[in-house]
Amino acid sequence: MDQHLGRVAALHRYPVKSMAGEHLDRLDIDERGAVGDRSWAVYTPDGGIGSGKTTRRFRRVEGLLDLRATLDGDAPVIGLPDGRELRAGEPAADEALSAFFGRPLRLAREHGVPHHDDAPLHLVTSAALRRLEELTGLAPDPARFRANVELDVAGAAFVEDGWSGRRMAIGEEVVVRLGPGMPRCVMVDMAQPHERLPHDGRLLKAIADVHDLDFGLMVHVERPGTVHVGDAAVLL
Repeated sequence: MDQHLGRVAALHRYPVKSMAGEHLDRLDIDERGAVGDRSWAVYTPDGGIGSGKTTRRFRRVEGLLDLRATLDGDAPVIGLPDGRELRAGEPAADEALSAFFGRPLRLAREHGVPHHDDAPLHLVTSAALRRLEELTGLAPDPARFRANVELDVAGAAFVEDGWSGRRMAIGEEVVVRLGPGMPRCVMVDMAQPHERLPHDGRLLKAIADVHDLDFGLMVHVERPGTVHVGDAAVLL
């Protein structure tokens, strides 16, 4: 039997990986995930993808969250703190970006190596946010988790833990398969000037203590379409 879970509370897209992004009323979804989400990234000279951490794929680039990216057609426009705007794909954008960070960098579309950390889509629930606050005394802003979909659901526990492996319909068109928990990293503690969030070194430790470093769910797309704020989420 289908189970009504709640409704979409907010939708987000991040056209450039690890930069601030967009709050949207509707979001187009295809097999890769949210259309335009993390479709571009900042690259270092060794081919690493600019991020808040360093791994085999990623290279830590301090300050990426100080910049905001909004999608304009098929390319993002990058807003610098001084008010300048740079259009990705133009040589002047790479020059200005390199000068701003004081190191050679370039903007490039995803090609071959995925920009997403672990899954095409990511969701968090209001129930998990409430439970984290109850357990730690911290009141985490959903923006810290940079999820594409925020669901407003009932319950005071990490209710989504029981959804892994199930299918979920969002709105009239989109069907997804819910994966395991999303592993968190230092990004959740970082300052996000555009969201007016200061650095807070307590949050990642709290998630490690109460939920084994996972928060939210990885999501894979089964049927593309469009989702809207207010759409119902139904477990199939």
